Parts: sequence; C-alpha cells; structure tokens
Amino acid sequence: MKFYLEEPTIERKEDVIDYLNEHVKYNSNINGTGSFDKILDGFTYEECLDRIKKLTNREYAKSINRCPGKTFFLVREEDNKIVGMINIRYDLNEEMLKFGGHIGYGIRPTERRKGYNKINLYLGLHKAYEEFNLDKVMIDCSATNIGSDNTIKSLGGILERSEVDPSDDTLTNVYWINVKESLEKYKDIYEPLIKKEKTY
Repeated sequence: MKFYLEEPTIERKEDVIDYLNEHVKYNSNINGTGSFDKILDGFTYEECLDRIKKLTNREYAKSINRCPGKTFFLVREEDNKIVGMINIRYDLNEEMLKFGGHIGYGIRPTERRKGYNKINLYLGLHKAYEEFNLDKVMIDCSATNIGSDNTIKSLGGILERSEVDPSDDTLTNVYWINVKESLEKYKDIYEPLIKKEKTY
C-alpha cells in the first residue's frame, strides 16, 4: 500500500465534499483542510480552491491576516481515495508561533487508527524541508487528543510547553520537530509506504 501528497484540483471536487461530509456524519473536528472546510459554511468548492491557491502568495496571505501556506491531499494509491489532508504554513506570524504552528493535518474518520496520519506528517515534513526550506517546524494539538499527540512524538516532536490556547480555552501541547533529523531517523519506516514520483 502506497501513499502520496496531491495538490488540490477542480477534478477532486466531489471527493473533497465527500471527505468533509464524512466528518459531519461522525461529528468529528476538521483539521488540515486549508480553507476547504468553508464549504460547510456555504462557500463553493471553486471559491475555496481559489482561496487556497491565493494563500500560497505571501503578500495576499498577509493582506487578509493569514499565514502563507499550501494544502495537500493524502491519497491512497490503490483506490485513489483522499484519506487525509495536510496544510503547511511556511511563514508564521506572531500569533501562529504561539498556537497553530507550521502544520495542520487530519485523517477522515473511517480511516483513523491505521497509522495514516504518521505517513501524512512524514510526507508533510518532506514538503516543509524540500519545498519551503524549513529546518524546524512547530505543531500543536489538544492535550486530550492522544492520537495526534502520539503522531507528533512518533516523528520526533519535542514538547516545548503545555498551555491553554485562549482561542478555545483548550490545554494545548506545543511541539517542535527538527525536520532533517526526523526524515533521516524514520525513513526506513515510511519511505517504503510512499509513491516516490508523487511525493516531491
């Protein structure tokens, strides 16, 4: 079984809507989708796709008080299914350096507990290092989100602090990952699971 990251396209419209609706069906939090979750607020897929593309531009992102970044789909090769998403922000403002960080990610509810988010994060670290020249990345998660907490630690996350995020009053664990060290340390585990030509 192989996985790869794919950039959003108009051709994935129905797949993304299905992905979001699955979260609604299972009453699950939605993370790592960039702006696609705004579809649930009434925006069209086309509007969200346009916004996501614009957010790769530093000037545009800063003009709307956002951090520039890119969103990717985690695709399982054998059935061409979007099993997760990941958003990589490569120029953090002061607010995102407190809470939020460089990477947000998620796996659809019916595909969880299979180790897919570790693959998702590993691929995201590749992007962070090779496309955005990030040597270290900050990732945070709710202290009660054991799955995400374990994912971050399993890819070399070092806990910087546990602090209440004032935006939602949630106790949040803030981690840093040395990207190059992590990619080297865990390559034997995750490289066999990656479809190479789609990774970079």
